[in-house]
Amino acid sequence: MRLVIENLTKTYKNGVKAIDNLNLEIGTGMFGLLGPNGAGKSSLMRTIATLQSPDGGSITFDGINVLKNPMEFRKTLGYLPQSFGVYPKMSAEDLLDYFATLKGISSKADRQKIIKEVLEITNLYEVRKKYVAGYSGGMKQRFGIAQLLLNNPKLIIVDEPTAGLDPAERRRFLNVLREVGTNSTVIFSTHIVEDVKELCNEMAILNGGRILKHTTPLESTKEIEGQIWTKSIDRDDLEKHEAEYNVLSSNYNEDNSLNIRVFSETQPSEDFIATKPQLDDVYFIALKQDEPVTA
Repeated sequence: MRLVIENLTKTYKNGVKAIDNLNLEIGTGMFGLLGPNGAGKSSLMRTIATLQSPDGGSITFDGINVLKNPMEFRKTLGYLPQSFGVYPKMSAEDLLDYFATLKGISSKADRQKIIKEVLEITNLYEVRKKYVAGYSGGMKQRFGIAQLLLNNPKLIIVDEPTAGLDPAERRRFLNVLREVGTNSTVIFSTHIVEDVKELCNEMAILNGGRILKHTTPLESTKEIEGQIWTKSIDRDDLEKHEAEYNVLSSNYNEDNSLNIRVFSETQPSEDFIATKPQLDDVYFIALKQDEPVTA
């Protein structure tokens, strides 16, 4: 099973080019689509999910021409958007039964079987009688996974699913996604680098509607070994260091000084110490290299 996107473009009426001649190929497993807010991630997800039409290009999945045969493709698709509404006075069990009926599962026995399975996978079986509207943010996201699993999808798209979740809920959600991602193609769109590092075996960095880098988390950090340097500085000196060096990120130390991370092929100066590259470094390097050159 492969998702193949070729020369995809989408420009909105306000002139924003959300997808810019994008080419991407994704196989089975967890694929992380990493990019800042406004990078075009949701536009790409919505286009793949056939919720909007591109201006040009093609999408094929498992032999299906997605743009020409959207109804056939949707039978293989599970989609969890950034936010979704639920009926206020329906339990998880009843709402899943309703969704299963909409997805064409006409046998009550078949519906009961698949509903029990998806509730157990998403760790919601014990709260199946409760109204979904009263669920916590993390539980609602897991319910979103439960509903998309009803038709046993081959392609699963989840768009910014951990935004706003507390650490414990985020952990439970990622564990659920890890379990369902073993036999399907899962596209996980996020601006949180840690999610991709923990979950994905392949990734791409997107900005301005373009793929800046298509790699694996492991390979991408190997590429910059020996090129990441750290130094502790006074916070008042940050601007000076940013002007002189390729500063990727900074964080406060306990004594209120700053620890900066710098990208350089050679040691910037004697007071810099070599450090192990992280996926955050890969991400910031790609974004910085994509910044327009100012005169």
